[in-house]
Amino acid sequence: MESFEVPTIVSAGSDDPKAPLVILLHGRGSTETEIITLASYLPKGVRYVALRAPIAEGAGYAWFANKGIGRPLPESISKTMGWFYDWLDGFADHLSKIVLIGFSGGAAFGGGLILNSPKRFTGAAILYGTLPFDAGIDTSPQRLANTYIFLARGELDNVIPRDLLDRTWSYLNSDAGSNTVALLDKGGHGISERVRGGLVIWLGEILGLPEKGMGWIAPGLIHRDVGSDRSEIPKTALKRCVD
Repeated sequence: MESFEVPTIVSAGSDDPKAPLVILLHGRGSTETEIITLASYLPKGVRYVALRAPIAEGAGYAWFANKGIGRPLPESISKTMGWFYDWLDGFADHLSKIVLIGFSGGAAFGGGLILNSPKRFTGAAILYGTLPFDAGIDTSPQRLANTYIFLARGELDNVIPRDLLDRTWSYLNSDAGSNTVALLDKGGHGISERVRGGLVIWLGEILGLPEKGMGWIAPGLIHRDVGSDRSEIPKTALKRCVD
């Protein structure tokens, strides 16, 4: 039986072991050292960890074997998710705030993780990717009831099959029951400045971060003034930042 090595990780941000944890999941054929650069645009006061996927793929790595782009083999993604959970149990079992951010193939993997264990994670960002449909993972109605989801899709994305992008968009904005912030970006298959800025606001909201720790903010995003208390970012601000 195939076995996987102990995960290779890189970290950024806070070194406080009690800080909220954001796990960054790279795309197919990429590496942990590429996706960790996203952390420099995201809020302070958070620990960012990027894992290297366990399966060699070209010059990089992949989260699962597939039967086409965005279509995991059920037995493969089941095994790699088990490998991930084994690592997480030892690394962050003491934490109550854990967020997944996955790009492309990492979005499919992160989507599988939160679908499989929705109560284990604070939320998940599905960036320019699809959920792992038809891969033995529960995608029934209300599966993600009240779960925080940030969904970004590029209008010109020609990497992920359109039918999978459409199905993901429909499910996460309706049947899943999730608390979804959805952004339809004008670009292609790459994380834009607008999406990075939306992530800043979304993470600040769901992790309850103080405004002064929000770090980089994209120009043109709706952003409330700093007040004397830590009131929630208005829902209208989240909505308007992605319109």
